Amino acid sequence: MQNKIKESVGTLFAHLIKIDHRDVDKSVPLFCDIMGQNFECTHEEVRSFLYDIMDKEYDLDIHIDIIKQALAEDRISKFHILEQLNHIIYSGKIKKNDYKFFENIKNRLLES
Repeated sequence: MQNKIKESVGTLFAHLIKIDHRDVDKSVPLFCDIMGQNFECTHEEVRSFLYDIMDKEYDLDIHIDIIKQALAEDRISKFHILEQLNHIIYSGKIKKNDYKFFENIKNRLLES
């Protein structure tokens, strides 16, 4: 289950990098730092994951549901993920849709 949560959180964070068309090379250090705060992983493992997700098809809704179910009773961890997502948003050029995306994720994770 831990690997599934790790993949889902990584996909959520990488999705923002992907939809904003951010420079992946420049995003790797922040992505590695944030993923390292949540999970045991090496820099190379996280870097490889980020590059893989840029070319991969995935259903973000499924990943959000996995996170929501895994953290059903852990509101603090949900807020921590949202804080990290926000950190990714303001680490680059903020686009109008970034906070719509953030609000959508926030509402989905915190709904009963």
